[in-house]
Amino acid sequence: MNGEFIDTNIFIYLFDETDDRKRAIANQLIQQALETRGACISYQVIQETLNVVTCKLPSPMSAENAQRFLEQVLIPLWQVMPTPTLYQRSLVLQQRYGFSFYDALIVSAALESGCIRLYTEDLQHGQQIDGLLIVNPFEV
Repeated sequence: MNGEFIDTNIFIYLFDETDDRKRAIANQLIQQALETRGACISYQVIQETLNVVTCKLPSPMSAENAQRFLEQVLIPLWQVMPTPTLYQRSLVLQQRYGFSFYDALIVSAALESGCIRLYTEDLQHGQQIDGLLIVNPFEV
């Protein structure tokens, strides 16, 4: 069981040169996750993060640097793979809470991995979903 699940947007703030505060908070969360192994991510977080850092940043990351980031940061935290149950639960969460499918997939992955906290700025801070607390680390 993991304590925390980290959403894509937290990783993207590592590269945000316009907001030092958010970058520092993201860096602290991710460093702590890597040191303690108390957090995890899903395949979706890896895909979304790599897409943004290699294609959408003002200065996209080179393939070599993206490979290094994948190996040193993302892979050590990666625990959730797609399963039929993950997709089924996501559809239920999407319907029940009115989430987008991709947000429901993140929540479902956090629940599947046994997390008690989901760090994201995309959902309502303080919301509880089946024992999972949504935390916007930038509001705390």
